[in-house]
Amino acid sequence: MSDKDIKKEQEQEELQENTANATTEEELNQAEETEEATAETQEDNTAIELAEMKDKFVRLMAEFENFRRRTAKERLELIKTANQDTMSELLPVLDDMERARQSMENTKDLDTMLQGLELVFHKLKHVTMQKGLKPMETKAGDDFDSDMHEAVTQIPAPSEELKGKIVDVIEKGYTLNEKVIRFAKVVIGA
Repeated sequence: MSDKDIKKEQEQEELQENTANATTEEELNQAEETEEATAETQEDNTAIELAEMKDKFVRLMAEFENFRRRTAKERLELIKTANQDTMSELLPVLDDMERARQSMENTKDLDTMLQGLELVFHKLKHVTMQKGLKPMETKAGDDFDSDMHEAVTQIPAPSEELKGKIVDVIEKGYTLNEKVIRFAKVVIGA
């Protein structure tokens, strides 16, 4: 082969290399552009997802705040009107007491007044029992129970068997639906 042929071959090889390199550079540029586009798309998708999550979060917080306010308002309303039912049932007893007071001014018959007051008392007792109010059964000689009784004072026990026990009941205790609302006030023997 001559020098010319060798040169021609070298030129052709260089041309092929340059063409291959040019193709590779184009492919690299295209790959980079594709990667950049993919990254931008992923960033856009992430930003969209983030915005959607923030919107959901804000809506959920607003909904929770509205729920909290509504339940607080309902609770206040319930507290205000909780006694309405009981009070409406006590109104007839109050009316009877007013009538009894008026009749006391006009009547001098003590037995009739006592019978009338006894009827009003039974009516009042019936209404309170319907609502769950029950008197505690506490009597002298019972064991002292700090969950049911309140010791007002201690006195020397009249007998040995009353030491540490209830000697006298000063004020009745009451439960409302099995919950103590007033402890029985008692005197304990020491």
